Amino acid sequence: MSAKWIKVFGRMALGVAFLSAVADRFGLWPAAISSWGNFDAFLSYTGTLAPWAPAGILPALGWAVTILEIVLGLWLILGFKVKLTAQISGFLLLIFGLSMAITTGVKGPLDYSVFSAAAAAFGLSLIPGDFLALDLLFQKRQME
Repeated sequence: MSAKWIKVFGRMALGVAFLSAVADRFGLWPAAISSWGNFDAFLSYTGTLAPWAPAGILPALGWAVTILEIVLGLWLILGFKVKLTAQISGFLLLIFGLSMAITTGVKGPLDYSVFSAAAAAFGLSLIPGDFLALDLLFQKRQME
């Protein structure tokens, strides 16, 4: 498989994973396979991962992460600012994985492949070139 297809696969896998997590916290996955099922349960989990945060800012923190995951997911799928988006995704996943490991133990982020996803995001940011990406449209317009 060529690097261009690996890059597309990485973008799609990470982008869809972000959007799937967001869909879960809004109850869009069936209860039998859902991790949170609703936003209140997600905010409770956010409080578990951020015990340092005062309860009053947890909703803002939960919404900020949710919006960031939506934007990163869409940008990865569309191929917009891929290098930067992949780097930000890697850092977000690394912070998430470390928070899980510190507050609930290392098994969770290992079982849910959070560190693997972070490594994949960082790796994605290093693959040169664009293919099936919105960035190509912007590159062509800049050349004209």
